[in-house]
Amino acid sequence: MSRRRRIYEGKAKVLYEGPEPGTLIQHFKDDATAFNAKKHQVIDGKGVLNNRISEFIFQKLNDIGVPTHFIRRMNMREQLIREVEIIPLEVVVRNVAAGSLSTRLGIEEGTQLPRSIIEFYYKNDQLNDPLVSEEHVTAFGWATPQEIDDIIALAIRVNDFLSGLFLGVGIRLVDFKMECGRLWENDMMRIVVADEISPDCCRLWDMKSGDKMDKDRFRKDMGGLIEAYTEVARRLGILGENERPQGSGPILVKG
Repeated sequence: MSRRRRIYEGKAKVLYEGPEPGTLIQHFKDDATAFNAKKHQVIDGKGVLNNRISEFIFQKLNDIGVPTHFIRRMNMREQLIREVEIIPLEVVVRNVAAGSLSTRLGIEEGTQLPRSIIEFYYKNDQLNDPLVSEEHVTAFGWATPQEIDDIIALAIRVNDFLSGLFLGVGIRLVDFKMECGRLWENDMMRIVVADEISPDCCRLWDMKSGDKMDKDRFRKDMGGLIEAYTEVARRLGILGENERPQGSGPILVKG
């Protein structure tokens, strides 16, 4: 087994040098974090589930023509991705009031919003990822006006797709966070969806019971995170009825 160079390690994933130029290997860890890693726990099997769910969603997005960094899943914990220049913004699409929106504006959690709202947060853990406006984004050079337009267009398409996907399996898409990157192909650049889309970065509520099926179970000490993520995977058809995520899974690199 050849050793590969570690490029970057975040709270939930590690990026390694890929097998070909312009590629990376994205490894999903079992770490669960909240409040910018002030709360942290290792939950066996979480990385496997997030890898499988994110693979499923990104492949579907590729299939309908939404550009992403995803190439293919390599094993239970890792996927091959295109190397992109990450734009330092978290793009949050909200359909239902929850989380910080409810706190900031005093809107009762669970209130259907008059329309989907797109927010930008500056990716900076030291500053607790502050909410920023398009004016901030362009003034500080994080993205150009054209790139903002491209990001918003992608966010709307992803929201439409995810809302329908989850509605079809009895899950309400409350909100989700996505990241975008610049993909360079020769002299051409385009904005693509990057990072991951999984229950770690979506709020997912059961349509009938209202039960939370996302990382809020960890944030709010509700327990049952693996069970919730497994149920999401089963409803999407990723796991069979009696299949359970392999906790350890193959690991490409020992850091």
